Amino acid sequence: MTGDARRRPLSVTALIILTALGGLLVLALGLLILAALAFAEEPVAQTADVVAVGVVFAVLGAAQVGVAVALARRRNGARVILTVVLAFGLLSAAYDALSGRQEDGTLTAALVVLNTVLVFFAWDAPARRWFQSERERRIGRSVSRTTRGPWRRAAEVLAQVAVLGLTIWVTPGVSADAWYSVVLAAVAVAIVTWALQPATLFVAGRFGWVGALAMALFAQAVTLGLALWWSPGIEVASVWWALFASWVFAILTAVLSWAFSVGTDDYLLVHASRMALDPSERPEDGQRGVIFVQLDGVPAPLLEEQMRAGNLPTISRWIRSGSHTWTGWTARVPSTTPVSQAGILHGGNENIPAFRWWDRELGRLLVANRPADAAVIEARVSNGRGLLADDGVSISNLFSGDATRSYLTMSALGRAGRAVNSSHSYSTFFAHPAGFSRALVLTVGEMLKELAQAWRQERRDVQPRVHRGGAYVLLRGVTNVMLRDLNLSLVVEQMSRGAKSVYVDFVDYDEIAHHAGVTRPESLASLYGLDGVVGTLERFAASGLAARDYDIVLVSDHGQSQGSTFLQRSGVSLEAFVAAHTGGRAVDVGRDREGAGAPAELLVRELAGEGSRSARAAQRAIARSDQRDDARDVDAVPVAPGSTEPSLAVVGSGNLGGIWFTDQDHGLELTEIEQLHPGLVGALAGHDVIAFAVVRTADGPVAIGRNGSRELHTGVVTGSDPLAGYPEQAASDFARASAFPDAPDIYVNSIYDPVLDEVAAFEELVGCHGGVGGWQTQPLLVYPAEWRIGRDLVDPRGRLHGADAVHRQLVRWLEELGHRAELADSEASAERG
Repeated sequence: MTGDARRRPLSVTALIILTALGGLLVLALGLLILAALAFAEEPVAQTADVVAVGVVFAVLGAAQVGVAVALARRRNGARVILTVVLAFGLLSAAYDALSGRQEDGTLTAALVVLNTVLVFFAWDAPARRWFQSERERRIGRSVSRTTRGPWRRAAEVLAQVAVLGLTIWVTPGVSADAWYSVVLAAVAVAIVTWALQPATLFVAGRFGWVGALAMALFAQAVTLGLALWWSPGIEVASVWWALFASWVFAILTAVLSWAFSVGTDDYLLVHASRMALDPSERPEDGQRGVIFVQLDGVPAPLLEEQMRAGNLPTISRWIRSGSHTWTGWTARVPSTTPVSQAGILHGGNENIPAFRWWDRELGRLLVANRPADAAVIEARVSNGRGLLADDGVSISNLFSGDATRSYLTMSALGRAGRAVNSSHSYSTFFAHPAGFSRALVLTVGEMLKELAQAWRQERRDVQPRVHRGGAYVLLRGVTNVMLRDLNLSLVVEQMSRGAKSVYVDFVDYDEIAHHAGVTRPESLASLYGLDGVVGTLERFAASGLAARDYDIVLVSDHGQSQGSTFLQRSGVSLEAFVAAHTGGRAVDVGRDREGAGAPAELLVRELAGEGSRSARAAQRAIARSDQRDDARDVDAVPVAPGSTEPSLAVVGSGNLGGIWFTDQDHGLELTEIEQLHPGLVGALAGHDVIAFAVVRTADGPVAIGRNGSRELHTGVVTGSDPLAGYPEQAASDFARASAFPDAPDIYVNSIYDPVLDEVAAFEELVGCHGGVGGWQTQPLLVYPAEWRIGRDLVDPRGRLHGADAVHRQLVRWLEELGHRAELADSEASAERG
């Protein structure tokens, strides 16, 4: 600490003296009142009231003296408390002046001058240097640069005044006696919010998810209630009316934010600035960090189309300015999130034949979006050297990429230190008025939008379409607002702490496109929102608040294709069709569609991961739910007569179907299937909505269509090529997938209409992915323009083929930035050993 920093500024000395003198005067006045009452020769009327006045004066005076002592001890909290008291004194003086109620103008003017001088002394430059560390002052400067300009701020203040006025007008138990009372109350709300935020964050963080939820529900009520209660000219009938007014205020503020984009992300940036490391604590490695943003399900052709239209301002600016470039890459079959994320994050996705499949070794179904099953899958594909193994962070993914810290990650659920409630951003999100309350209101708004847009699709008879209702309405609101905001909070926090790499999955577009359609307005709107998220990350990276410089990479795990479903086209489901050709043995067990409620459920599971009583209750409820799921899975697979084991399972993964003979301990070949169920494969291959079936033979895998077949290893075609019109890599991809130990006995792929670019999902989803045909195997990759894709990693068409190739490229970029040096050293040592 420098000599100047140790020397108390004159303004602070004056502040301490004036505060102490004022407190001593008030204390003396209180004591004089009590002494006069005690030594009075005659009884005093209303003795109790006089005593109360004397006690109040004495207590307030003593408290003010205590504040002066704390100021002398350099306590910044004392400065905050004094500022709040002085500010409310100025508000009261302003109210008296505007209402004409002041009795002694000279005394009021003197008090205003005194309060103003004290506020000046508390916050002038020397005082800030005295009370605040260099880190805190640096944060303040960074925040002022990061958040919006003065004119925008002024507009927001006016908007908040209008919102508060409307809140008071619609709340029966709250009233204002004049227009200027509303203006003064708006200032009071800002003051109390500023003063109480550290306390609300402490409660939210100290008591876990219960404390956070309590702060989300009541912190704004306390803030607004105190501000209105202390504001001159405002009357509040009861605490319940204050709670009601707080939610009215939150709803109106959220609507204002949605309509005019007022202050939607500033609270994240301000909070992150408070978590930012001191320069002396920042990483000394000099390495740039990388933020990998997965735009789940966004096809490369759609990105190109929307960039050309200018509908993605952030990403389009990157490409037009030359700071970034982009390319498509080819997703292998099955084109699903577990296959791609295992490949991207861990470098391998062997033996993941679908999103949900029958595991022959375990003798049960594995479902990628169940935490226990995701952990099993990761254990099989991880070698400990995943994409995030070098001080990386996984957020909202199926797998961890061997990250040192994971939040909202399926495979990492329950591991020590990896719960979302251990994050400061979690506490801030729930406690800040612009966090949970705003997100909750916008979530409800998103649900109402979904109901309206689904009704509009039906009214206009938009085709193809599927029914949109039930749990999906809530799911859309949670994924498109609540989880998006929470994920963004978590990423910003990790940037402020200097994580070397972060991989985060935003499922907004994928979830909506499944139900609304690939290029429908509501799906595109979610993509535009993700462009805004990317812009916020860019803005924070450039603010100087992040602990290191960051590059941003965008990647999608697969694309999506659109079309009427198999059931809509044929009038029968795939499982029913198989059942008709197998003596009624087949039943669909594909209920856990990719992403169906998984992010929201995972959030609840992570919140239940702590040791509190409420958490244990949540854990018991989750355990009961898991038991019901397991029982449902067993019940869903019929049992052959005389057997206690399941017999046949049918799973739809988009327009890719899988059929397993679950009473067999090995994958069956075509001859064995024909012995069990003659004509089944031919019936499937000849179906009008199925283009081909893939089965194993003694000579290797073969694709069989209505009028011909193709040997996948040799390329020999008999009759018409069933893969004609599909991507060139379809043969090699299906050959690879069918060789997996847990591959289905029969793969089926739907027809593809090249004119409309449509497929037919075996699930009731209008947008799908899993097989081949259309955009579903065409994901995207956006990266800094100076980076290069290795020629040794691309296929003959110049594209990265498969998520494992993407992994190798991302790892290579990290290594070029200086990351993973210790991992390389350990690998070299292991090879020498």
